[in-house]
Amino acid sequence: MADIVSLLLPFFGLILIGYIAAKATKQPAEALGWLNTFIIYAALPALFFKLVSRTPIEELTRVDFIVTDIAATYAVFILLFVIGRVVRGNSLADCTIQSFAGAYGNIGYMGPGLALLALGEGAAVPVALIICFENALHFIVAPALMAAAGDDKRSAGQLVADIVRKVALHPFILSTALGFAVAALHIDQPPAFQRLVDYLAQAAAPCALFAMGVTLALRPLKRIPAEISYIVPAKLILHPIAVFVALTAIGGFEPVWIQAAVLLASLPTATNVFVIGQQYGVWQERASATILITTVFSVVSVSLWLIVIRSGLLPLQLFP
Repeated sequence: MADIVSLLLPFFGLILIGYIAAKATKQPAEALGWLNTFIIYAALPALFFKLVSRTPIEELTRVDFIVTDIAATYAVFILLFVIGRVVRGNSLADCTIQSFAGAYGNIGYMGPGLALLALGEGAAVPVALIICFENALHFIVAPALMAAAGDDKRSAGQLVADIVRKVALHPFILSTALGFAVAALHIDQPPAFQRLVDYLAQAAAPCALFAMGVTLALRPLKRIPAEISYIVPAKLILHPIAVFVALTAIGGFEPVWIQAAVLLASLPTATNVFVIGQQYGVWQERASATILITTVFSVVSVSLWLIVIRSGLLPLQLFP
């Protein structure tokens, strides 16, 4: 238990420090802009490039792993969508944001730091693959469903062009693709360049977690959605279970890959869910509340998942 506390204390401690700093200094939301720019366009891309470019190319081509992980994630997405649409009678747009709230984890900001700290360098490749491909699919699904709901007024051509641009030019995806190319071509990186990448990568987790704490402080809890009663357990419990069952059912994956995927699936709702809701003017305050509530509850739930993973209680094969 002590080692779990030693893992999580600095991790959630950085979020708490960011939260307290925002409350104490009362800086406007715009003050966070350049830090977010550094995180999204420099630090995290450097980390993803580093993880991927220094990995043998054969480990980067596990299409079965990525397809299985995404299938499990979107099984949770579809379940929440059906509940929202059929059971609660919510609009298509509301159901889209609600489903993302239960299936889109904070894998970009929280994933790399926690997974590498808890599981070591062996988790680097599955973490990079999950972040890259899940984000790419989310960037496609969100505008497509919003267009179907009628909340996106762009023409079909404009919509497709914008989706392609966002996917192809996103810094996480560009840096991962560049890492793939360097690994495939066995390109030797100059020591000075490697040091620069290392410096930027080391800043990724502390800056991202601090910024997350600030963001939570700047979005006070105003409205608690009724859907929180099933979105929270879906995100923090059902999602990691679904990923675990899917990966062990397929089989053939390294234990650390399964552990990394389960750990990333257990993370709270991504701040990007609020961004999507804000972009379309849908479920904004309730998305913000969901992010805050899942993050608070994740202190306990992620701790429990780490205990299960690190103690060997997580079976790595369910089916013979």
